[in-house]
Amino acid sequence: MLQGLDALVIDLQDVGARYYTFVWTAALAMRACARADVPVIVLDRPNPLGGKLVEGNVPDPVFASFVGLYPLPARHGMTLGELARYLNAEHGLGCDLTVVPMRGWRRRMTWADTGVPWVAPSPNMPTPDTASVYPGGCLFEGTNLSEGRGTTRPFEWVGAPYLDAHRFAETLEAERLPGVGFRPIRFMPTFHKWAGRLCGGVQIHVTDRARFKPFLTGLAVVAAARRLGRGRFAWRRPPYEFERRKLPIDILCGTDTIRRAIERGRSLGEMERSWRGGLTAWKGRRARYLLYE
Repeated sequence: MLQGLDALVIDLQDVGARYYTFVWTAALAMRACARADVPVIVLDRPNPLGGKLVEGNVPDPVFASFVGLYPLPARHGMTLGELARYLNAEHGLGCDLTVVPMRGWRRRMTWADTGVPWVAPSPNMPTPDTASVYPGGCLFEGTNLSEGRGTTRPFEWVGAPYLDAHRFAETLEAERLPGVGFRPIRFMPTFHKWAGRLCGGVQIHVTDRARFKPFLTGLAVVAAARRLGRGRFAWRRPPYEFERRKLPIDILCGTDTIRRAIERGRSLGEMERSWRGGLTAWKGRRARYLLYE
């Protein structure tokens, strides 16, 4: 496919979360271009979540998959161009890479600050609000919870027929998570999990983007649903995203330690403390590949 090309141009709108497969498609293309001696040109675009805040554990390479081909935290705070530079150097992709940077973008900017219209990069990423919750909302795919696919608010609405909406919301509000509130809702997905079934759940409302921790919030939702589900909550079984052996929740988290911590009833604070050291070290490694102030 690459034979005879002068260069491969990559122009994709990433959403700022490790699971979004656009960056891994780009990485695989870069690896192929290195073998074929075809230069790669990345046209950079904004990270809709901004470039300052990062969150989550740094995955174990043993759990590499198409939702995390190389170790990145769930919210990585990099643009596609910065990620291309980082992956090319740190993980030896070896391609002849040029990144065309943006003009006027700063790390503090969220999508609303850019003034650029949002064009959905995929069907279940309809708004910037979806992108805001996605670093935690995608974790719901590793369970039997509906992540809101088949509704107008994917990843913002989460629930299942076995959950009581009000009790679910009250349990999550009691966690006092920063920058977020939970509203009890009932919804009926038109397709995907629980299609045609009435689900009790919550809508995740981001109230303060600067304080909101989407990954921790997603873990809180999963842990609460497991406690309240009374044996009806379940981890989704493989296959998932081309992985046929490991549990989907484990490849989404990039480890099995988080799932095991939830099963043992560990606190959210304990889980968050467990990844701080690795996250600090990773931020040091990424620093040399950043293009914007």
